[in-house]
Parts: sequence; structure tokens; C-alpha cells
Amino acid sequence: MRLFHVVVATLFCLISPLTVAASATNIFDAPEQVSPLLPGLSLPAATLKNSQNESITIKTLTEGKLSVLVVYRGGWCPYCSRQLAGLQKLEAKLAALNAQVIAISPDAPEQLAKSTIPNPFYTLLSDDSLAFSQALGLAYYLDDKTALAYRNKMGVNFVALDGTEKVALPVPAVFVVDKNGLVQFQYANPNYKVRLNEAVLLAAVQAASEI
Repeated sequence: MRLFHVVVATLFCLISPLTVAASATNIFDAPEQVSPLLPGLSLPAATLKNSQNESITIKTLTEGKLSVLVVYRGGWCPYCSRQLAGLQKLEAKLAALNAQVIAISPDAPEQLAKSTIPNPFYTLLSDDSLAFSQALGLAYYLDDKTALAYRNKMGVNFVALDGTEKVALPVPAVFVVDKNGLVQFQYANPNYKVRLNEAVLLAAVQAASEI
């Protein structure tokens, strides 16, 4: 099995043999140190994959469309699953604003296909190399104790990164991106247990829709 630089979690401890290569160029040492992309800046270019392992560019998905980008840690994370399920409450209101939801995680494409969220109205994409999370300034290394606990207690599988046992994840974040590809709103919290209030998100999308 090839070593890959950022190992992603499996759903329900189902471990896939597929690995990918990645470059660790912008990964912070702790979640508190991340530097998320600021409002007013353009969304970075990236090519991700869907659950069918098809390559999709962020530009293609977001060009000319009001978009909500949700970066989450993986389908193994209960806080992330709860957040994504909660977004379904906003489906009708977001649709009325012509806003789409794009959810991105380090899960591999085949793991996305195992999502337990029923009938998601959003697009699920894989950033299994964490390249996009790095470009967004969200990637950080887990400390050894946390990485070990995730592997042993939660079934998160990982292998060596750059010859070490370090593991990286994204800080959960939400970006509202206007039709021109500019970030109009950003929320990122190093405390993965605290997620963006749905009413605040809706207000941000409403404001961006008027630009």
C-alpha cells in the first residue's frame, strides 16, 4: 500500500485500501493556529472528486452560482454528521435564494458513497489529499495522543505522513461564496464541537444573494 500524506477516516470502521499522494505545504501544528481564507478573497482553484470518483473543479461548480461550502472532518465525526443533517432544515429557504450547498471532507470517494445522511440535497466531494483544505488555510496536524485515540476508539485509520505518524484534518468551516467566486462570509472554529448557527448561516446567504 502506498503511503499517502493525509489519511482520512473511514465510515463505521470500514477501511479502504485506496490511498492518495499529497503535499504537506500548508498544515498548521494545531487547530488554534489555522488561518482561514478571509471574506473578500477569491475561492482558490481546486479539483476534487465525487462519490463516483469523478474529478470536479470547484470553479465549475461555483461559477455564476451562490454557494455554501461546508468543510467537515469526515463521515465518522458525529458533530459533522449532525451539522450536515441540520442543513436539510434550510433546504427550501436556500433553494429560494438559488443557493447550492457543497460539502467537502477528507473522506475518500468510496467513503462518501456510504454517507448515512438520507437523501442529501447537497453535493458531497472528497478532498482526500487535503489540498483544498490547505489552500483554504484550514488544515492542521493532530497531536499524537488525539491521533491514537481516533484510531483506536473511533476507527479512524491512518499511516505515516512524510515518514512520521502525524495526521492532518481540516478545522470545520463554512464559506458563503457569491456568484463571482468571492467569499462573502466565513466561519471556522478550532473547537470542532461548536458549529455555525443555522439562522446566522441563512442571514449570511441572504446578504450574499443581494450582492
